[in-house]
Amino acid sequence: MLGKSKLSLHLCHVSPFFPAVESTLPERGVDGLKEDCRIIGLLYTAKMNRKSRSSRSPRPKNMGPLPQFDIKENDRNSVGDLRKFEKKVDQALVRAAENLTILNSIQETLQTGLSQQVEKEKSRLQLEITHATAKAIHGLQKWKDCQLEKLTMVESYFLNTKTQMEKAEERKRSLLLAMQKAREVRRLKFLEKYCPLDKVLETLQAPVENQFDLDCLSENTGLRCALTSHSVNERFSLVLDFSSNQKDLKQSDLAQWLQTNGGGSSLSQATAPCSSSGSSSSSSSSSSVSSSSSVSRRKSIDLAPDIVIEEVLENDQPVSLPPTDLLLANKTTRDKRRKPLSTSYTRTVTQYVVVSHVVNPNHFYVQYLAEKREGELWSKKIQMFCSKPSSLLCARHTLDTGSMIFVKYEDSLWHRAKVTEVSQVGCTGTVQCCPVTQMASVQVFFMDMGLTTSITIKSEDRESEVFLKAVNKYLRRMVDVAKADLDAFSPLAIRCCLKDLVPYDLTKGWTKEAQMEFRNMVLSTAVKMQNMGQDKDALLVDLKKVPVSGASGSYISVRDHLVFIEVARFYSPVMASKKPLLYYPPISPRLYTELNAVVSYIHSPGDFYIQLVDNMESLLLKDKLQSFYNAPPETEQEELCIYCPVIGEACVALFEGMWYRAQITGHPGGRKVEVMYVDFGNKEILSISDLRKIKDEFFSLPAMAIHCCISSVVPLDGRNWSEACTSRFISLANQKLVVILATANQLRSSGLIPIKVFEIGPNGLLGSIGDKLVEEELACVRERSNKRIGDDSVMWDPPLEQDADRAGAEDALSGCPEFQPQLQLPAQLKEVKVRVSHVTSPSSFYVQLIKHDPWLKRVCELLKQRCSLSEPEDVVWKEGMFCAAHINGVWERAQVCADVLSNNIAEVFRCDHGNKAKVHISNLLPLPSELVGSLALECTLCDIRPAGGRSTWTATSCDFISFYLSGASAVLTAKEVTEERPLPVMLMCSNTTGQLVSIADSLVSQGLALRERRPVSNVPNGLTEEVVESPKDPQDTDSSSDTRPEESPLSPVSVLSAIRPKPSPRRFGITEMICTPLYLAPELPCPGHILMTVSAIGDDGTIYGRTTNAERQLEQLKKRLQQSMKFNACQKSYTWKSVHGCIIYGPDMLWYRGQRLEVLGGHVKVQYIDYGHVESVPVVHVHPRLLFEDVPQLCVPCELYGITPVGGHWQREAVALLSELLLNRCVDVNIMELPADPRGPLTVELFVDGLSLSVIMSENCHGSLDPEVRQQGVCDRSAPTFLDDWDIDTQGLREEEQPLGAFINPELPPDGENFPVRVKHLLTPNELFLWPLDSPSNSLEIDGETLDDALNRINENIDAVPQLCSFYRGGPCLAEYSDGKYYRATIMDISRMDPLLIVIQHVDYGSDDTLPTNKVRQMPPELLLFPTCAVKVKVSGFKAPAENHQENMLSYSPSWSVRAATHMIDLLHGYVTASVLTQKPEVTVCLYSEDGQPVYMPLVIRGLAELD
Repeated sequence: MLGKSKLSLHLCHVSPFFPAVESTLPERGVDGLKEDCRIIGLLYTAKMNRKSRSSRSPRPKNMGPLPQFDIKENDRNSVGDLRKFEKKVDQALVRAAENLTILNSIQETLQTGLSQQVEKEKSRLQLEITHATAKAIHGLQKWKDCQLEKLTMVESYFLNTKTQMEKAEERKRSLLLAMQKAREVRRLKFLEKYCPLDKVLETLQAPVENQFDLDCLSENTGLRCALTSHSVNERFSLVLDFSSNQKDLKQSDLAQWLQTNGGGSSLSQATAPCSSSGSSSSSSSSSSVSSSSSVSRRKSIDLAPDIVIEEVLENDQPVSLPPTDLLLANKTTRDKRRKPLSTSYTRTVTQYVVVSHVVNPNHFYVQYLAEKREGELWSKKIQMFCSKPSSLLCARHTLDTGSMIFVKYEDSLWHRAKVTEVSQVGCTGTVQCCPVTQMASVQVFFMDMGLTTSITIKSEDRESEVFLKAVNKYLRRMVDVAKADLDAFSPLAIRCCLKDLVPYDLTKGWTKEAQMEFRNMVLSTAVKMQNMGQDKDALLVDLKKVPVSGASGSYISVRDHLVFIEVARFYSPVMASKKPLLYYPPISPRLYTELNAVVSYIHSPGDFYIQLVDNMESLLLKDKLQSFYNAPPETEQEELCIYCPVIGEACVALFEGMWYRAQITGHPGGRKVEVMYVDFGNKEILSISDLRKIKDEFFSLPAMAIHCCISSVVPLDGRNWSEACTSRFISLANQKLVVILATANQLRSSGLIPIKVFEIGPNGLLGSIGDKLVEEELACVRERSNKRIGDDSVMWDPPLEQDADRAGAEDALSGCPEFQPQLQLPAQLKEVKVRVSHVTSPSSFYVQLIKHDPWLKRVCELLKQRCSLSEPEDVVWKEGMFCAAHINGVWERAQVCADVLSNNIAEVFRCDHGNKAKVHISNLLPLPSELVGSLALECTLCDIRPAGGRSTWTATSCDFISFYLSGASAVLTAKEVTEERPLPVMLMCSNTTGQLVSIADSLVSQGLALRERRPVSNVPNGLTEEVVESPKDPQDTDSSSDTRPEESPLSPVSVLSAIRPKPSPRRFGITEMICTPLYLAPELPCPGHILMTVSAIGDDGTIYGRTTNAERQLEQLKKRLQQSMKFNACQKSYTWKSVHGCIIYGPDMLWYRGQRLEVLGGHVKVQYIDYGHVESVPVVHVHPRLLFEDVPQLCVPCELYGITPVGGHWQREAVALLSELLLNRCVDVNIMELPADPRGPLTVELFVDGLSLSVIMSENCHGSLDPEVRQQGVCDRSAPTFLDDWDIDTQGLREEEQPLGAFINPELPPDGENFPVRVKHLLTPNELFLWPLDSPSNSLEIDGETLDDALNRINENIDAVPQLCSFYRGGPCLAEYSDGKYYRATIMDISRMDPLLIVIQHVDYGSDDTLPTNKVRQMPPELLLFPTCAVKVKVSGFKAPAENHQENMLSYSPSWSVRAATHMIDLLHGYVTASVLTQKPEVTVCLYSEDGQPVYMPLVIRGLAELD
């Protein structure tokens, strides 16, 4: 038996008479007889024994010989013989008494041992019962929690009630929206044209009585919870039975199957065994089971050879498993591959499966539950095949990798498996083929379970029958008949992976907790599998726990559960080339203009949000959001879900049952996110399930919530708003219509807009809310200070109330020199006590002098006095500006390190500490000029240099010195005080014994630094250099012979105080002066056409190419270079300033010619002159010498002719496009002009596949062609003659679509005549699309239809309109808009080729869009008869300003700012008239406002435009 010992109990037949004489006869005789009658009893017993022996079977062999008593009749009369007989009997009785004593002792020992054994076993069983009971109680508690969680889904059973609630909610929502529209239309009459007032009034007056069925409240669910017990002494089960009227046939069959198999606790033995821990293994007399703490299990056979069966762990060994057949997921394919058995079930997208083997949540195998019966039939066939003698393995058989065999598993059943690896005796690796007798181990893959197992065979005699018998115990071969029969049956195991699920910590991978949690959920039970795709050889699925009964909505997603308990997370791919879309910033209110607004959310009077109410766009946006996200299309439901929210991501969030635009601002944890509603300003913490991805169409409107603060009012204490003031402000303004007046632009420090807020009464404005807060003594008026922070008058004495607190500081100041804000060093620094404030490396660290501590305190006090009551100022922080920074609750002196960008985060240098910090600009104030300075001294350790030949310090060295010096006190000595920074110093720290230890010596002793090499003076024999020893403390010399106390080898003090033998001085040569010229300039080709191979593209867009002749020279030069430089010469110290030409040891370990461009520390920036590209290489890989200087530079720099880059130089995107088009390609080059400098770039016109590169760059908006070049048509050139002549057969292809004509422009009034217009779309402030309102083409009818009627008719049967197949620029088409309807459009450009995206322009509106080809259809010819409803015009009279100080510019027109465009949109909202100036070459008009003034004058006044 496996893992068990066998206890045999042999029972022997014993005579019922003679043993009684042996074991119970006392020394005094037979019981019941007298002393003189003992002989009669013995004679009788002997006689009866002879009869008994003659009448029974022979004695067993294993019984010992019994004493024979041969009593004869003649001897009985003899007294002598009688005495001999008595003596023999007495001896036998004595022996029997001894045996009896021994038996009594044995009996007592057994009885005592039995009692002890029973007590020990009772204790063990009691402990196990206690543990099992605790687990059962814990399981019951978990069962209770699980069932209570299911109660949250009870609401889904009241469908009628939920329907009525949704109906009432929808009715309430529409009524509230109609009331809001009616109020706005009543207040602002002009809004009536934006919304149909009749429908609004109808909604308001519609009755609501008798519209809802309240009888649904009397319904019940019919659910029940029952305790079902079966033989409580053995087991019991708890079942929460959800019953409903409708029953699913599949789920009822599933429940019946679960009940048949023990309530879903385990699988039948006929199915494939589960490979998880805890599965049982059958026992046999020839094998034993040995368990270990590892996950893998082993089997051993008790025959002569040792056979070990071990489960292979896929996580530890990357075994190449045979891929499972994904065709199993396709019912049609599966049915074709197998013979028709009893497969009457139907396969749907969602199936019930049983997980057969688990590696991790991304690698497991399942079996379809519907194939259980079919699998049992095939299992019986396999057992039948293996029972035949033909399946036995013999000595002549071999095992091949990839062959099919039968293997016995733990369930004592045979399963088919595929051989994946075979190891042979005497071979170190695996082999493809191996004889059975030479097989050392075999690794097999169970195709019906997904399990990989390794079988190891250990035996010396491999030719014996015992060996083959042991092998056949677990392996059988698959004969051709069985193989042909089983090929029709596909493997049951299907490899699966949970879709979009990754480990919670990607660096650690799948933890044991995640794997065990996944196994506990899916193993030994049936689950519902939803197929969600395919990835190579695995199905992408989601598993759901099967409900006990057919209740709907009670499935538990395994993916969601693993994410909820934070052992996994969803994977959300981030496209590096795409940035997430953000909302447009809210439109700031115009200065000193009264506007109506609603206060949407209030934090305090100094922090609240408003919403302007001058347009109806917010109401329309709200309607669109609700209509789309309440019932999204089925195809987009999965795509709209957010699994991994990112901070700053735009989204749509749920709030009180309605959807609003939001932005993610934080991750509180527990699958919760913090969002800010951008149209209202409030923040909420929501579940991820309440978020949806936002569609691009909802980005069109800017954020509605404007962040404001009340102006001219500050808190009573000058710092924080009181709760009473905030509550009063909320009661006066929250969610109320007010009038606001902006008094300043947006503050850069906080992003707030100071405004005045006025209440609105029945008769007009009531007054300022800020003034009311001041009157009620809840706030005070902000005092305007005329004294600037930089004023020369400084109050040195602190306030009277702070004298007591600063007495200690004054006492400290009295003992030091007069306060100075800037550090002034004395003439000598010798053994000065310092404090190390910041450490970067041994070459850069900052110290503070201990004697200057009072000065540091004085600086902090002065800054606190100046800055604590000051308000943030609107300052544009530039690099190098000094400021006062509020860091860690303390005001400090700082200096701005770089210009502050749009994120309002500044990186500053702490002047008194030496490190850098990042702070918000709201924590920065200008620093008074009299306080500018620094009390931190930057130092460097002298006499040492980095080890290993490096020019920079290693991270280990920096960490070492930072660990021991940061914040430590030390003694500093400078050899010479100069203005050099960092200042070379010696730094000494004391160890535990109080002795000073040199930090430089410690670095040298640890092998992190080397002694600095310095030349020795007065050396007669040439210039040499020796190591200059760092000065030692005098105490070190005196105490060098003393015995120091032992210290821990790991303590910091022992590291610093370690003493090493002083090395002998080494001598080196001095820096070598060397000068090398440049290589010869390249040979320039003659003007005209030539073929060149582009080798590199410079960062500035310079194109480097080689001619055909240069290519041949380069091949020869490479060989000669490698032959000339056989080894890497020993690097010397050079002066690189006079080095120009050089040779470079490249990263591919080959030599190249180059030239030095720049020296960067331990690296040199060089250019490969024969290739053109630039690279930074270590100094040791550059040698200042010339090789083959007679060969000129082989690559020629080139620049494009006739094109000017955007911004004056090629941008990064343009350089990337050039690299993609040209790199390593042979192109046609037309040399237009030779440079004056032979090393300068050629001016060339370059062609790629017959297309001019200049035109390509211009079409991709990376540059603009020169007008002269465009007119001359130099860039238009036919395909070069050297290209191949392709003979393409077009026979049988579909005929090309006939091109349609162009659109008809509407008729405009005569020049100079004013006419009303409506602006349809705005490109820039002076380029827009307008629609003449009085044009006769507006009412044009063709065949009794207007344009709108024709479009409606076509949209009703849009599927009949064919897809567009010919995409030429300017071609007419029908394009789908965001509302799902098609409108007239024209093709502008092709945005992307894979997938194909088309840029179109709606001719009746002027807006652009990028669409896939399936959303573009052919234009019906009758629609071309209608003129367009939008005309592109240029507005004359103004232009973009020459100097624009705005930060946000239009990306497609950098000369105009976003602010100018938004102001122009506001100006065009009212009544606008136009007057045509000219119609050629483009339509130019003048636009006038209602008062007859040009609409652009406000832009000119604000400086956003200038007159033309």
